[in-house]
Amino acid sequence: MHEQSIVASLLALALEDAKRGNASRIKSIKLVVGELTGVEKDAVNFYFGFMTKGTIAEGAILEFNYTKPQLRCRDCDIIFPRNGLEFNCPQCNKKAIELVGGRELYIDSMEII
Repeated sequence: MHEQSIVASLLALALEDAKRGNASRIKSIKLVVGELTGVEKDAVNFYFGFMTKGTIAEGAILEFNYTKPQLRCRDCDIIFPRNGLEFNCPQCNKKAIELVGGRELYIDSMEII
């Protein structure tokens, strides 16, 4: 159910940017979504369709680009993809890691006219 508030925020940002660009219509919005956000594509599309009625974003297409979780070793500073439930650094084999990717959620670009 958090998708409703997410869509409200994304739509507000998109409409604000479109207004600054003197757009008459938003044709598409490209989103970057980290796999760890828990954001459901179908729910986002549902709320987007409902919330854009009567706006310049009505009928716009949402494109989703999902990003994989990324970890960084605090000891040797390498960044590596998460490998299942394995959280050891592949270089030094230590567990001193932090999550640095996979929680993103932002508008990458928009097509406006």
